[in-house]
Formats: sequence, C-alpha cells, structure tokens
Amino acid sequence: METTEIYAALGIDPRVTRFGERVLASLRERFDGIDAAAEYNQAKVLEAMRKNRVNAQCFAQTTGYGYNDTGRDVLERVYADTFRTEAALVRPQITCGTHALALALSANLRPGDELLSPVGAPYDTLEEVIGIRPSPCSLAEYGVTYRQADLLPDGSFDYDAIRAAITDKTRLVTIQRSKGYTTRPSFSVAQIGELIAFCKRVKPDVLCMVDNCYGEFVEPVEPSDVGADMIVGSLIKNPGGGLAPTGGYIAGTAACVERCAYRLSAPGLGQEVGANLGQLPAMFQGFFLAPTVTAGALKGAVFAANLYERLGFRCVPDASEPRHDIIQAVELGSPERMLAFCLGIQAAAPVDSYVTPVPWAMPGYDAEVVMAAGAFVQGSSIELSADGPIREPYAVYFQGGLTWYHAKTGILMSLQKLYERGLIDAAALDE
Repeated sequence: METTEIYAALGIDPRVTRFGERVLASLRERFDGIDAAAEYNQAKVLEAMRKNRVNAQCFAQTTGYGYNDTGRDVLERVYADTFRTEAALVRPQITCGTHALALALSANLRPGDELLSPVGAPYDTLEEVIGIRPSPCSLAEYGVTYRQADLLPDGSFDYDAIRAAITDKTRLVTIQRSKGYTTRPSFSVAQIGELIAFCKRVKPDVLCMVDNCYGEFVEPVEPSDVGADMIVGSLIKNPGGGLAPTGGYIAGTAACVERCAYRLSAPGLGQEVGANLGQLPAMFQGFFLAPTVTAGALKGAVFAANLYERLGFRCVPDASEPRHDIIQAVELGSPERMLAFCLGIQAAAPVDSYVTPVPWAMPGYDAEVVMAAGAFVQGSSIELSADGPIREPYAVYFQGGLTWYHAKTGILMSLQKLYERGLIDAAALDE
C-alpha cells in the first residue's frame, strides 16, 4: 500500500499528503543533524547506566518509607552523571514540572531573599508560585521578593537591566529555557551559559536555576554543563521518554539538591524516604529511550515550521533556525484556526482520537486554553500534543510525538482540518 493510501484512510486528502512530502524532501540535512545529537546523547545515557551498574534489582518495588531503595538511589546517580552534576533528586512524588520548579525555588530561597528572572515574565503557572498573581503559599507570602529584567525587542538579554536588577538581596536567578506561551526565542545552552557567567560575575554567590522543561537531549550539552547550579524538569516531558507515568527531577549541586530533598519530604529525612511504588522500570527505560524520542519530536517541530511557514504563517522558531527545545509555535491569527489545528492533532492521537478539544479555564492560566492531548500518560508533553491560550496572536504550541512518523501524521492531520474548513489558501498546497 502506498503511503498516500494509508494517509487517505486516516482522512488526509492526497493533496495535503503531497504537499507534506514536498516540504519533507528539503529536510534531510536537518534531520541528519538531529540524529547525530541523538546518537551522542544516547551514548551519554548508556555510559551513566553502565557506570552505575544498573541491574534487575534496581527495578524492585518499594513501599512505605522506601528505606534502602537501591533502584531509586541508582536512578538518581544515573541522572546526575548524565547531566554531569553532583547530585539529583528524581521522584514520582514530584507531580509535574511546576511542582519541581516550586520545590527548587522554595527550598533555596529564604525570607528576605529576592528572586530574579532575567528573561522576562515566567511561564503562566509560576506566577502564582512566585506571587505575581496572589496565591496561598506563594513565595511572596513567605517574604521572598521578585524582580525581572525584560528581554530586548529582538529577544536577546538586556545585560544592563540585569546588572541593575541584581542587588545584595538577590539570592537566586531563574532562567526559563523554553518559550512557554510566548513567541520569544527559546535559548540555546551556549546563550544560557553566557547569561549564567554574567550573573555570577555581578554577584558570585548567586544561585542560577534553569527551567529545563522541553529542552533535555535537544543539544549534546545541558545547562548544567555551563554553570547552572540546578536544572529542573518533568518526567512526562523529554527525560521520561514517554514511559514514565509521572515524576520530576532536580539535578545540580549537592547543597541545592539536599535542600530540595528536605523540602520534598521533611527536614532530617531528605532523600532517605520516598517509596518508588513500582515506577522504576518505566523511569529507567524511559530515560534510556529519551534521546531517540526527543529526536523524533524535534523532527516533527522542524517539519511543522517548514510546512506552515510555506503557507504564510509566522513560526517561532522559523523554518531555518537552530532548535533549543521541542516546542513549535505557529501563529494562526484566529481562534477558528487554533481550534481546527488542535482538532487535527487530537484526531491523530492513539488515545481519545474521537474527542473534540474545546477551550477551558485551565488552573494556573489567565486565559482559556485549548489543548489537544490524546496521550497514554495524562498531560504528557513528549507525546503528540498541541495547546495554547485563546488570546492574540492566537498561537498554537505544538510538541512531541513518541515517534517521528506519529509527529508527521499529526502535523498533516492538523493541516487537513484547516484545509477542509477553508481556513488556508488551498492554492498554496500546489505550489
């Protein structure tokens, strides 16, 4: 059976399929570069697993207190060695990326300290963690103040503003690697390293934390290789490889990670407690597969940018830019196009493909959000998904795909829904 026939069976018009194939023909060199990074990262993970002698006993379930959980401890050493840090905290008890970030911040900031974001406003869900939007148990309630230095119009760092914002009270600098629900650039590891070095020249004792969500294994190096005191992420994004059912990680200096462990459990207990509840096989195997899974998601992002840019839509990053995370923003210009795009992604999902995504008041956001996410793990951003707040410029944020071929199918299906509703210039499909 020809590929066009199986796509037609999924409801994708041959005209759309042929357009996608013409776009894809120009991407071989880009895909080769993605594969080269994945090969390096795969070897890096394997090296860490070999060094720490991962064996079948590491997969044993523990319950209750979780004392003497060998597998849990080995997994944390594997993360630390892969990310080249002194220590790591990797737990199913960390519920999501926002939880991991809140944990790292609250553990390493004390009353009277100041938190600085040198990359503009933080991701929406951190506004309540910090207290920008009032919330019970925010950092602001515990006497932590906040400053930010906005990016320059071209998306680069405003070093003069950052220097002015760093004071004697500045204890921790938080750097969001990915764009979040904005259309600013995501930052490369090299850019993050330059920013960290600058901040530490201004105030040598300042801690630098990087929100690494969506960025793990995109490049051969991580922010922890260029001076970050902590990198933080979610296991239902890149490092879980689509298999981890929940969890988060914090990797960094021993002092920072120890404080995070005390905050997660209790002072005096730290990393000694926390049962794995049978999650370790998926967490180990997911981490092992993560470089390859991330590569597939990256190919999907590059394909989406090249396809939609050719149809006249602004994409961030654009079709030719280097990639520093797995997220592809496409400015669609109207709520109708956003809903059609997300309907296509949902229709291409292996789970809940029959569901129609509708905007809803999602906790932690100040606008209604539409989300397409037919995933094996609820909310998993490394699986095929697309979402965005219903507000100008009506940008949808596409990410994931456990395989490149699934990502490709989802993108074609999103275009199909726009095409059949007359929301694109159909003549452009034949150019």
